[in-house]
This record gives sequence, C-alpha cells and structure tokens, in this order.
Amino acid sequence: MAPDGPDRLPILSPADIVPIDPAYDFWDMWQIARADGSTVFVDGRSYWFFLGTPRFDDPEARHDAARIYLTSHGADGWRLHGAAFPDGFTPGSREWSGSAVLADDGATLTMYFTAAGRRDGPHSFEQRLFETVGRFTVEGDDARTEHWSTPVESVVADGACYRIADEVEAPATGIKGFRDPGFFHDPATGRDHLLFVGSAAWTDAQLDGVIGIASRERADAPWQLATPLVDAIGVNSELERPHIILRDGLYYLFWSTQAKRFARGLPAPTGLYAMVGDSMDGPWRPVNGSGLVAGNPAAEPTQAYCWWVTGEGQVAAFVDYAGLNGADAAADVALRRARFGGTAAPFFQLDFTGDRVTIAGSGAPTG
Repeated sequence: MAPDGPDRLPILSPADIVPIDPAYDFWDMWQIARADGSTVFVDGRSYWFFLGTPRFDDPEARHDAARIYLTSHGADGWRLHGAAFPDGFTPGSREWSGSAVLADDGATLTMYFTAAGRRDGPHSFEQRLFETVGRFTVEGDDARTEHWSTPVESVVADGACYRIADEVEAPATGIKGFRDPGFFHDPATGRDHLLFVGSAAWTDAQLDGVIGIASRERADAPWQLATPLVDAIGVNSELERPHIILRDGLYYLFWSTQAKRFARGLPAPTGLYAMVGDSMDGPWRPVNGSGLVAGNPAAEPTQAYCWWVTGEGQVAAFVDYAGLNGADAAADVALRRARFGGTAAPFFQLDFTGDRVTIAGSGAPTG
C-alpha cells in the first residue's frame, strides 16, 4: 500500500467536482439494480439514490437531517428528481443508506434502507433496517418513485451476535452500527441475502466492526440473522455499505471504511476494501493480499468516500473533503463548508482477475 501507488486514486481537480444541484449536499449512493445486480438503464440513463440535505453552514449537520433522493445520470450529467419518499413517511427521524431492487416488470421497486432515530422521538443514533415496495416511473425527463407500502422492519439486532445500535450520543470513537442493508441474490442457491454494517455484541473491544448478514429461502419468507461474514475485531470499528457482486464465478464483497476507524498504527487509508470467496460460505480472502482496492491519495486523504461497485464493475463515490492541501477542518466550520464536495465523484472502472481487483480507468456507466 505505497502512497500514490496503483491502489490509490488520483487527486480530484476542481473540474471533477460538479454539483448535482447547488442547493443540496449529497453523499452515500446506490443505483437502481435488478436482482442479478445489473444496473437499470432507461433511455441511456442510470438511476441513483443519494442521501441528501439542503446545504447547511456546517456540512457535518447533514447526518441529522438526511433524506433519500432520486437522481439520474446520463450523457448530460446528473439530474435531481426529488425526494424518494413523502414527508414523514419513514419511521426514523432521518433516512440513511440502503439498496434498491427493480422487479422484472420494470416498475415494482423494493427499497431497503436504514431508519435512524425515531420519528417524533428524541434525537438518537438508533438504527433499524426497513424495507418498502413502491413504483418506479420514468416519463420523458421526469422520474419518480411513489405508492410505497408501509415500511416493514426487515430484521432486528439480537444483542448477542449483533450489538443493538441505540446510542443517544455519538462517541468520538464512532457510533455502533446496524445499518446500510445491501441486497444480494445468490443464483447458485436461489437465496436472498441482506448485508449490513454491524458491531459485535460478543466483545467489549472498541474496534468491533463486522459485516453482518440476514438470509431467506424465498422472497415471501422472513429474513433470518446469521453469523457475520467478516469481522474486524481489534482492527477496525466500521465496515460501511457492504455489498457483493459476482464476477467470473467469484463473489466479491466490498465495503468502505475510514483511516480513523483502523487500529492505531495501521497505515491503511480511507478507501474501498474487499474480500473474495468461491461461494457465500467462503472462506473469504482479502483481495490484493491487503484487502485494499482503491484508497484516497496520500496528499488528499479525505477527498472521497462511500465507494459503491455496480454489477458492471463501475464504481461511484461522493466528494467528501477535497482540496484541503494538508489543512485540518476538524475545528473549522468555514473550511469544512468551503471544502466539502457534497456531490458525486467521477466514476471509475475496476478490473477483476481472480483474487486481484485493480483500478482500470475513469468513465461514466453506459447502458
């Protein structure tokens, strides 16, 4: 993992940082995909959900007001289509990340998402996994999601394997996790799976991150918790946005994490990491020997975050704090506002060769 080696992304230029909408900040994203993981395109456009808020004076305030927004991407760039859900519809005080699966009819859309806090309740960092089924419609330049069913809690943390994430205050070491449901259908078994970021309940270690999983035998069966696919006990506290894609018969399990979540002294960057296995049963092996697929450059260690790999091997992310040139924005609200991108980063492509996954080049997805 040499600085600025082949597993490091290039430094973003000002031309790379183009607002989706100048009135909003956007971050964590996921595309509308089919059950096989392939990206849905309609007339050359792919459709993406982002977490978003109006632009606050301090971009760190966004986490306490996040909602899910529908956007699309095509040859002319990004378009904002509006909030995914009606006001007050979801059971949390804000909406956090998930995944979305379009049925074979091209209209029925299932959204898996995180409800953070509770609607009309006191502020907290409680996290619960929900799902709802609605309708996805594209008419000319307009796209929308509507007619959502009442959200149903997908699966509940058991407090034995997975810690219940219900903190009232956020500690400096980071909040516990039970969030980011990522859907995966395994064609080898016909089973559906939900991956999620969790915190191990069987340890008091501060570095207690796990990638959890719930599974079901068929679409109308209840989800059942299973033991984590990956744990980072003693190494890392937060393995975010886990998701799996299939390539050449191998299962690639991706997640994002930040340098500050690793054990002290580990020279690991904020970046996209992955394991690979021959099946969902593993064993899971770190890709590239280290697990690192794509890290932020050493000169700009916070420039991007939340990498999301599509079934086609294209990678999306958002521009985080870019262009700091070594400055520390931790105690400087004005600097945070000036340097927070709050928009999509340029897409790039991955190459897959067995246990190696490498950065191939840039370029927007096409369909």
